[in-house]
Amino acid sequence: MDQMEIRKLGNDKEIPYDLLFLADPSMKIISDYIYRGDCYAAYISNNIVGAYVVVRTRPLTLELVNIAVKEAYQGKGIGKKLILNAIDIARGDNIKALEIGTGNSSINQLALYQKCGFRIVGIDRDFFKKHYKEKIMENGIECIDMIRLRLDL
Repeated sequence: MDQMEIRKLGNDKEIPYDLLFLADPSMKIISDYIYRGDCYAAYISNNIVGAYVVVRTRPLTLELVNIAVKEAYQGKGIGKKLILNAIDIARGDNIKALEIGTGNSSINQLALYQKCGFRIVGIDRDFFKKHYKEKIMENGIECIDMIRLRLDL
Protein backbone atom coordinates (compact mmCIF):
# COMPACT_ATOMS: atom_id res chain seq x y z
CA MET A 1 0.00 0.00 0.00
CA ASP A 2 1.19 3.51 -0.83
CA GLN A 3 2.15 6.00 1.88
CA MET A 4 -0.80 7.37 3.85
CA GLU A 5 -1.09 11.01 4.95
CA ILE A 6 -3.61 12.31 7.50
CA ARG A 7 -4.55 15.97 7.44
CA LYS A 8 -7.15 18.27 8.95
CA LEU A 9 -9.83 19.42 6.54
CA GLY A 10 -10.35 23.15 6.43
CA ASN A 11 -13.77 23.80 4.93
CA ASP A 12 -17.16 22.24 4.36
CA LYS A 13 -16.45 21.51 0.68
CA GLU A 14 -13.71 19.07 1.71
CA ILE A 15 -15.84 17.05 4.17
CA PRO A 16 -16.29 13.47 2.83
CA TYR A 17 -19.95 13.07 3.81
CA ASP A 18 -20.32 9.90 1.73
CA LEU A 19 -17.54 8.34 3.79
CA LEU A 20 -18.91 9.56 7.14
CA PHE A 21 -22.25 7.92 6.24
CA LEU A 22 -20.50 4.54 6.47
CA ALA A 23 -20.22 5.06 10.24
CA ASP A 24 -23.36 7.14 10.86
CA PRO A 25 -26.58 6.97 8.82
CA SER A 26 -27.96 10.35 10.01
CA MET A 27 -27.14 13.46 7.96
CA LYS A 28 -28.66 15.61 10.72
CA ILE A 29 -26.33 14.18 13.38
CA ILE A 30 -23.28 14.27 11.07
CA SER A 31 -23.97 17.93 10.20
CA ASP A 32 -24.22 18.77 13.90
CA TYR A 33 -20.88 17.30 14.88
CA ILE A 34 -19.11 18.54 11.75
CA TYR A 35 -20.20 22.06 12.73
CA ARG A 36 -18.90 21.60 16.31
CA GLY A 37 -15.76 19.57 15.60
CA ASP A 38 -12.75 18.99 13.42
CA CYS A 39 -12.58 16.50 10.56
CA TYR A 40 -9.38 14.73 9.57
CA ALA A 41 -8.94 12.62 6.45
CA ALA A 42 -6.50 9.90 5.45
CA TYR A 43 -5.17 10.12 1.90
CA ILE A 44 -3.41 7.54 -0.22
CA SER A 45 -2.23 8.83 -3.61
CA ASN A 46 -4.35 11.97 -3.11
CA ASN A 47 -7.54 9.91 -2.63
CA ILE A 48 -9.47 9.98 0.64
CA VAL A 49 -9.58 6.48 2.11
CA GLY A 50 -10.66 7.26 5.67
CA ALA A 51 -11.80 10.03 7.98
CA TYR A 52 -12.58 10.84 11.58
CA VAL A 53 -14.24 13.68 13.46
CA VAL A 54 -13.38 14.90 16.98
CA VAL A 55 -15.51 17.20 19.12
CA ARG A 56 -14.61 18.96 22.37
CA THR A 57 -17.23 17.80 24.86
CA ARG A 58 -15.91 19.13 28.18
CA PRO A 59 -12.79 20.96 29.30
CA LEU A 60 -9.75 18.83 28.45
CA THR A 61 -11.94 16.12 26.85
CA LEU A 62 -12.43 15.23 23.20
CA GLU A 63 -14.84 12.70 21.74
CA LEU A 64 -14.06 10.77 18.61
CA VAL A 65 -17.56 10.84 17.08
CA ASN A 66 -17.00 9.24 13.68
CA ILE A 67 -14.34 6.97 12.22
CA ALA A 68 -14.87 5.66 8.71
CA VAL A 69 -12.72 3.78 6.21
CA LYS A 70 -13.71 3.11 2.60
CA GLU A 71 -14.82 -0.48 2.25
CA ALA A 72 -12.05 -1.36 -0.22
CA TYR A 73 -9.47 -0.26 2.38
CA GLN A 74 -11.00 -1.86 5.48
CA GLY A 75 -8.97 -4.49 7.29
CA LYS A 76 -5.65 -2.87 6.33
CA GLY A 77 -4.93 -1.03 9.58
CA ILE A 78 -6.19 2.38 8.41
CA GLY A 79 -8.83 2.63 11.17
CA LYS A 80 -6.17 1.98 13.79
CA LYS A 81 -3.89 4.63 12.24
CA LEU A 82 -6.77 7.13 12.33
CA ILE A 83 -7.41 6.41 16.01
CA LEU A 84 -3.70 6.69 16.86
CA ASN A 85 -3.58 10.00 14.98
CA ALA A 86 -6.55 11.28 17.02
CA ILE A 87 -4.72 10.23 20.21
CA ASP A 88 -1.59 12.12 19.08
CA ILE A 89 -3.65 15.24 18.23
CA ALA A 90 -5.36 15.09 21.64
CA ARG A 91 -2.06 14.68 23.50
CA GLY A 92 -0.58 17.58 21.50
CA ASP A 93 -3.47 19.77 22.67
CA ASN A 94 -2.94 18.70 26.31
CA ILE A 95 -6.29 16.88 26.31
CA LYS A 96 -6.65 14.59 29.34
CA ALA A 97 -9.29 12.14 28.02
CA LEU A 98 -10.38 10.90 24.60
CA GLU A 99 -13.81 9.31 24.50
CA ILE A 100 -15.63 7.25 21.91
CA GLY A 101 -19.01 5.59 21.64
CA THR A 102 -20.05 2.66 19.50
CA GLY A 103 -23.10 0.50 19.03
CA ASN A 104 -23.62 -2.70 20.98
CA SER A 105 -23.65 -4.48 17.59
CA SER A 106 -20.33 -2.99 16.41
CA ILE A 107 -18.23 -6.00 17.40
CA ASN A 108 -15.15 -5.21 15.27
CA GLN A 109 -15.08 -1.55 16.31
CA LEU A 110 -15.43 -2.46 19.98
CA ALA A 111 -12.43 -4.78 19.67
CA LEU A 112 -10.37 -2.17 17.80
CA TYR A 113 -10.99 0.56 20.36
CA GLN A 114 -9.95 -1.70 23.21
CA LYS A 115 -6.80 -2.75 21.30
CA CYS A 116 -5.98 0.97 21.08
CA GLY A 117 -6.23 1.31 24.87
CA PHE A 118 -9.80 2.50 25.37
CA ARG A 119 -11.73 1.11 28.34
CA ILE A 120 -15.50 0.68 28.64
CA VAL A 121 -16.90 3.29 31.04
CA GLY A 122 -20.64 3.04 30.51
CA ILE A 123 -23.68 2.29 28.40
CA ASP A 124 -26.25 4.76 27.05
CA ARG A 125 -29.30 2.50 27.04
CA ASP A 126 -31.61 2.83 24.02
CA PHE A 127 -29.39 5.56 22.49
CA PHE A 128 -29.96 4.42 18.90
CA LYS A 129 -33.71 3.92 19.38
CA LYS A 130 -34.00 7.49 20.72
CA HIS A 131 -31.78 9.27 18.17
CA TYR A 132 -32.26 7.35 14.89
CA LYS A 133 -35.52 6.90 13.02
CA GLU A 134 -34.44 3.80 11.11
CA LYS A 135 -33.58 0.50 12.78
CA ILE A 136 -29.84 -0.23 12.51
CA MET A 137 -28.77 -3.85 12.03
CA GLU A 138 -25.13 -4.92 12.18
CA ASN A 139 -23.62 -8.39 12.46
CA GLY A 140 -27.16 -9.78 12.71
CA ILE A 141 -27.73 -7.75 15.91
CA GLU A 142 -30.00 -4.74 16.34
CA CYS A 143 -28.00 -1.68 17.35
CA ILE A 144 -29.82 -0.33 20.40
CA ASP A 145 -27.34 0.78 23.07
CA MET A 146 -24.26 3.02 22.87
CA ILE A 147 -21.17 1.51 24.50
CA ARG A 148 -19.05 4.36 25.89
CA LEU A 149 -15.26 4.03 26.08
CA ARG A 150 -12.51 6.37 27.29
CA LEU A 151 -8.75 6.61 27.05
CA ASP A 152 -7.08 8.65 29.79
CA LEU A 153 -4.10 10.50 28.30
